[in-house]
Amino acid sequence: MLRSPTSPAPSPARRLALVLLAGLLAVVAVACGDDEDALTPIERGTASTIDLGDGSSDPQVEPASLEYRSYVATGREGVTTIDVYDAPDGAVVNSFDNPRLINDDPNAPVPAVFLLTEAVDLDDPPDWVEVYLPVRPNGSKGWLRSEDVELSGHDYHLEVRLADFNLKAFRGDEVVLDAPIAVAADNTPTPGGLFYTIELIAPPDPDGPYGPFAYGLSGFSEVLESFNGGNGQLGIHGTNQPELMGQKVSHGCIRLRNEDITRLADELPLGVPVQVIA
Repeated sequence: MLRSPTSPAPSPARRLALVLLAGLLAVVAVACGDDEDALTPIERGTASTIDLGDGSSDPQVEPASLEYRSYVATGREGVTTIDVYDAPDGAVVNSFDNPRLINDDPNAPVPAVFLLTEAVDLDDPPDWVEVYLPVRPNGSKGWLRSEDVELSGHDYHLEVRLADFNLKAFRGDEVVLDAPIAVAADNTPTPGGLFYTIELIAPPDPDGPYGPFAYGLSGFSEVLESFNGGNGQLGIHGTNQPELMGQKVSHGCIRLRNEDITRLADELPLGVPVQVIA
């Protein structure tokens, strides 16, 4: 597996599912308030179990409770364009490259990831699935052909309470992380609502303004149409200013201490719901 020469030795979970890909990325800078030259996208598994390659699987991502199950659609290998329809057998209203290239760099592909709006039977999936879309306006939905995507499930979700400066990560009904956060300034607020993680990124400097990891979310700032050359996409990332936890300092992103974002990066798949509560 490829690994950044400046990255710490990977944990067993990261060894499995994190493959560092070469390339440039400006996605997290769009609404976070800092500049970063190059960010490395990380390929992250979305299946309910991840094959270690030796006949075993990673216990951190096995199902915990169907009550908290989320379902994810990931662009199928070989499907270069994923069309979005307004209804099953309806009209095409959007499309996504699969994989999409970050900054048009062919060495930095990121698979298309969507969160399903409701549960499905993974053993007998329907022909069509409704998903949340990573587009404006926030909360947009559409329909995908199941044949275009790989369907998987997991038991994680994040709850972000902006007024309390708090993020909790759950696996089923178990809290696996309860951490302080820094949030957006009043003039560039993080919108409330349901989002999900669509990419995991490794900044080139783990001691820089984004820390060692950053998640790109499906949501966008409702104040900033563009920022630092990006499109106002929201994110959750580390920081080199942990003393600012509990303060309103960003342009929309949520900041975690580096040890906390590393904990999430070690354990979470992509397509994790993020409920932001004002």
